[in-house]
Amino acid sequence: MATYRQLTAQLEKLQKEMEQAREQEVTQAIADIKQKIVDYGITAEELGFSSKAAARAPRKPALPPKYRNPKTGETWSGRGRAPGWLAGKNREKFLIDE
Repeated sequence: MATYRQLTAQLEKLQKEMEQAREQEVTQAIADIKQKIVDYGITAEELGFSSKAAARAPRKPALPPKYRNPKTGETWSGRGRAPGWLAGKNREKFLIDE
């Protein structure tokens, strides 16, 4: 039976071999992909990498504030984590009248 040190040395050797094999395979995969892009004339937009597509996505408008800190004027929409100035206090006192 192999000792702990022998097994550790084998593991390190295998990990190094695994890293080298991965690097070689990734390099080959990238070369294959680049060649196919050239062969078929594929554009970044077709692959979904265009920044134009992201710019067209509509943004959600910010929610209107629901609570206000009378001392500092800070506001909170009521969504997400409550701010420190509201923690442990009655929220009804801080409601903004519409």
